[in-house]
Amino acid sequence: MESIFNDDIEKRKNNIVEYNKTANIITIIKMFLFILICYNIYKIYVNQYPLKLILVLIVEAILFIIASLAHKTTYDQIYKEEGVIKINESNIKRITGEWSNFTDIGEEFIDYDHDYATDLDIVGNKSLFQMINSTGTYYGRRRFVKDLLNPNFSDKELKKRHEAITELRNNYSFCAETEYDFSLVGIDEDFPILISQLQDTKKFIKSNYLKLLFKISNIITCLTLLYSIFTKSTLSFIILNCLIIFQLLLWIIGYLKANHYVGTLKKLAPKISRYDNVIDNITKIEFKTNKLDEIVKNLETAKIGVKQLSKIASNINQRNNGVMCIILNSLLLWDYKNAIDLDNWKMKYSDSVENWFYTLGELESLISFANLPRICNNMCLPSFNNKNNIIEATNIGHPLINNEKRICNDFKLDNNIYIISGSNMSGKTTFMRTVGINMVLARAGSYVCADSMLSSKMKIITSMRIRDDLNEGISTFYAELKRIKKIIDQSHSDPQTLFLIDEIFRGTNSVDRLKGSEGVLKELCKSHVSGMITTHDLEVCNLEDENPNITNYSFNEHYVDGEIFFDYKIKNGRSLTTNAEYLLRKVGILA
Repeated sequence: MESIFNDDIEKRKNNIVEYNKTANIITIIKMFLFILICYNIYKIYVNQYPLKLILVLIVEAILFIIASLAHKTTYDQIYKEEGVIKINESNIKRITGEWSNFTDIGEEFIDYDHDYATDLDIVGNKSLFQMINSTGTYYGRRRFVKDLLNPNFSDKELKKRHEAITELRNNYSFCAETEYDFSLVGIDEDFPILISQLQDTKKFIKSNYLKLLFKISNIITCLTLLYSIFTKSTLSFIILNCLIIFQLLLWIIGYLKANHYVGTLKKLAPKISRYDNVIDNITKIEFKTNKLDEIVKNLETAKIGVKQLSKIASNINQRNNGVMCIILNSLLLWDYKNAIDLDNWKMKYSDSVENWFYTLGELESLISFANLPRICNNMCLPSFNNKNNIIEATNIGHPLINNEKRICNDFKLDNNIYIISGSNMSGKTTFMRTVGINMVLARAGSYVCADSMLSSKMKIITSMRIRDDLNEGISTFYAELKRIKKIIDQSHSDPQTLFLIDEIFRGTNSVDRLKGSEGVLKELCKSHVSGMITTHDLEVCNLEDENPNITNYSFNEHYVDGEIFFDYKIKNGRSLTTNAEYLLRKVGILA
């Protein structure tokens, strides 16, 4: 699976060699032009400014600017190739298992009260987010997490997502380069503030007469300046000074208001410019699938709007230098002009701007999901059956386990409840998480880790990693009671629920644990939900004899020459083995 990334690395290293050759040639050309320009400046000075030499100097200066722009473009390409090489290296780490060293774990999205986020390792350390997330912006990051933690897609939308992710999976070059482009934008918590301001259509200057006055004042001032330069008239210079003083006074009066009005846009100007570049690159692609085609169509308007916004932001930043600020505002009332331009932009695009960035975020999320089938073996697109609470999978495995170490199982759950028994370390909890994380992926419209999978769009709720809360005075056992109560309440309100409960009531004695387990399972059976519960208490397995909706399955170990071995394969029936005494002896606690 690494070959696609290694081949891309090799191709891009070759590209860098060629770009460096081009950059060196351009550098030589620039040096030559610079020498010519210096020589001509000297000749013009010595020969009393002849028109012919001045025209030659202008041509040389234009050629130097063109060469400088070409030089910058070439180095931008080199930086992009280097950036994509790093993305390839990250993808190789995803395959080899080194992804657990990635620093971005989605820490801000960790919510221990969420129905399954932490129990199924969706966000947090060594999580699905940490492994496949490749979003690089505020909106992309949040859309990806929303798709994982709060998916609510219709059958039609799921099909469109399947098609889109498959197309992205097969267009790795686009995905890698777009990921790089988004990474240049970066994550900035001020972006929602900017979007809110761009949606606010309250005008900086309401009076059209005042806007006209500013425009006329600018024109008169600039014309007076030109007249003064060519005529060198004393009167015109006096008038020019009066106009400049008048405009400076106008600027000083509204300086704080104008600066505040465009402040956030000014701060995020580089990111807006990079978004402009991203949109340009995306809209050049002709996609085959409906979902990606819809995204491109949504971005067609954004292409114009973001380009205009980027220009306004660039104009705002031109006055960052103190001297330029005074010159621009004394001649052109620059701050007012930019604020008025922003007013006009809002009138045209305020209703659309938020949707543009949500659309870009959605594309980032789809690109992240497209990582999964490139790095995991035996991936497939699930199909859905919403008539029953069903999960039927062939060779289902856990996507966070390395390809070489992953053990897969066949599995079917059809409107019933599994009691999974087994000894310590036999794989009960991992199997339950395997089912859970693949159901999360299925509901998000993603590939799943199985040869085939059919499922209902069941809501998922878990009780696995129970945490106490010292601040609230809640013990582990009471925290688990609250969680189990939540599962029962949800099963009553929505029978299309999949519950996953690990080692139920582990925090109490065996007698109460048995009574509690029986009570919970009987209550869940009334709601006709589907789910799994793991247990060490083999007495709980007797419920299979009392209720036809309960089925026993187990994981077992075997011994060879006194050593314990696990095959991590699910089997029919209750567990017939235990290993606690063996493990106690192995670590030296029992003699």
